[in-house]
Amino acid sequence: MAGYRYGPYHDGPDPLAPPYDVRAALDAMGDSMLEGTGPADALRELLRRGLPGGRQRRGLDDLLRQVRARRQALRGRGRLDGTLEEARALLDRAIGQERTALFPDPGDDARLREAELDTLPDDTAQAVRRLASYEWRSPEARQTFEELKDLLRRDVLDAQFRGMKQAMSNPDPAAMERVKNMMSALNDMLEKDARGEHTQEDFEDFMREYGDFFPDDPRDLEELVDSLARRAAATERLLASLTPEQRAELASLMAQTLEDAGLDMEMQRLSSSLRQRRPDLDWSGSERMSGDEAMSMGDATTALEELADLAELESTLRQDYPGARMDDIDEEAVRRALGRQAVDDLAELRRIEAELERQGYLKRKGGSLDLTPKAVRRLGETALRRVFAQLDSARGGDHDQVDAGQAGELTGASRPWRSGDEQPIDVIRTVSNALRRGEHLRDAGRTSARPRVRLAVDDFEVLETERRTAAAVCLLVDLSYSMALRGTWGSAKQTALALHTLVSSKYPQDAIQVIGFSNYARELRPTELASLDWDMVQGTNLHHALLIAGRHLDKHPEHEPIILVITDGEPTAHLLRDGRSSFDWPPSRDTLELTLAEVDKMTRRRATLNIFMLADDERLVDFVEEVARRNGGRVFAPTPDRLGEYVVRDYLRIRRGGAR
Repeated sequence: MAGYRYGPYHDGPDPLAPPYDVRAALDAMGDSMLEGTGPADALRELLRRGLPGGRQRRGLDDLLRQVRARRQALRGRGRLDGTLEEARALLDRAIGQERTALFPDPGDDARLREAELDTLPDDTAQAVRRLASYEWRSPEARQTFEELKDLLRRDVLDAQFRGMKQAMSNPDPAAMERVKNMMSALNDMLEKDARGEHTQEDFEDFMREYGDFFPDDPRDLEELVDSLARRAAATERLLASLTPEQRAELASLMAQTLEDAGLDMEMQRLSSSLRQRRPDLDWSGSERMSGDEAMSMGDATTALEELADLAELESTLRQDYPGARMDDIDEEAVRRALGRQAVDDLAELRRIEAELERQGYLKRKGGSLDLTPKAVRRLGETALRRVFAQLDSARGGDHDQVDAGQAGELTGASRPWRSGDEQPIDVIRTVSNALRRGEHLRDAGRTSARPRVRLAVDDFEVLETERRTAAAVCLLVDLSYSMALRGTWGSAKQTALALHTLVSSKYPQDAIQVIGFSNYARELRPTELASLDWDMVQGTNLHHALLIAGRHLDKHPEHEPIILVITDGEPTAHLLRDGRSSFDWPPSRDTLELTLAEVDKMTRRRATLNIFMLADDERLVDFVEEVARRNGGRVFAPTPDRLGEYVVRDYLRIRRGGAR
């Protein structure tokens, strides 16, 4: 018998795990989009704020605040001239100890030595160079000077290789020779890689021999180069951050230290290679540091290296450059700067973006981010829920026609079924018809068999319903720049999406067309509504919008015609015979006459034309009153936050056969 073992699934994502729930994320995006924001900006806003609800995660703004706080703390950590200050202190101490030893000696040699000490230059580097060959009379002074040389050797190497200070804590000639061999092997490996001859095996051999010099434990040559280049660039920025006098003095000390250690040539080779491989790094910038603590050269370089990492991390976290993606954010940099929790928050934010695309809510096309029909449906439902939440409990949502038809409330009557009927079957009457005809059989071999009813086509009856007439609905939405200036654009957009969703879901027999108009008019597809934006152009071409609406009504002559117009200004543009738009302010006579002519055509089509004004300008009021007089439609002046309620309520009222 075959045995079975059970354990964790390690071959990729868990195939039985429930799909990642991105509905809350999409709804949060919808909050921004229904206020007039585009999909890309809405996603960026969501990622900045973080996940809402019970699984709340910090957003990019929270991570940015942490990064900026960390940068501020690093800048206040201390001064950059610590090594130079300590070197001067050791030099002064050594000279003082030597003078103390020379003072009791009355001989000429002592006086000559004192004269030599008196003529030492003020520059620390030049003084150290002069004293390199000096024969110290005082053992204490000799020891202090050796401490100075050890300090410079450790700090200079630590500035180039993180952790070298620990490796050189007890230097001896053999240790220095090993450092020299390491640098030579490293330079050879870089040159070999430049020729295309480097292999991973070469790198692994190098790390087996010299890996203790690199506590970061790089996995390949590229990681090693990145680490060394960032530190070398930080060293250059350290020098640039000092005063010119300090810079010259410290640079001279570094050069002399490397020369004394026999590392100057190898360091030049390494610096040249690193600059060539990472020219994108900041090799010449500077930082202003504050604080009382004097940092060693190695610690100062580490601080500047971290500041550079934080600056780069801040740039990617802002996501404010063209083509920004969450994948641009370096997870390792986040871990170094902010810790594991921040990495988990970042992973959750990345997952939102990826899952919205994977689950079919977002799609990228030509570098832009668009909503899919699936996402638009959900946002439309959200917009509709908001509108219905505003309606009072007395609202009516169904139709009250008295003649019989489909898709309405049951009347209690039934009638014979006809081909094409979609009403529910009246099961009781249908079976009763078959029984009355006597069309039932008994099984031949069973005396107690129950009768089996055989149904014929003529037996079927359907339940009658109140008739719901179909409507041809045109929603005309002003897209002009003034809608954005007045803060009414978000409400208009939400209303269009809500009405389209209502008609499509609850009244599928209706034919709805949403038309946007500014200098020109155009039909707006469902997938455009959620990501729709206003047009930064001059012109309110209601004439063109009514022309398009008229064609929609003419395609559905048997439907109830309904025209709903949302605008904040009177017509200021019309369509010329050649198809161009003509704009005039104040509105020209031609614009008003042509627009009102289309209103008259709507009246002859028996189309209800109701206008929702989002401004109270005198010209607009005069115009809409004239439209109402000619058409018999109604005029509304809702506040932007109640626009959706007014439009949906009016549509439902007309569809119930209410007064126009």
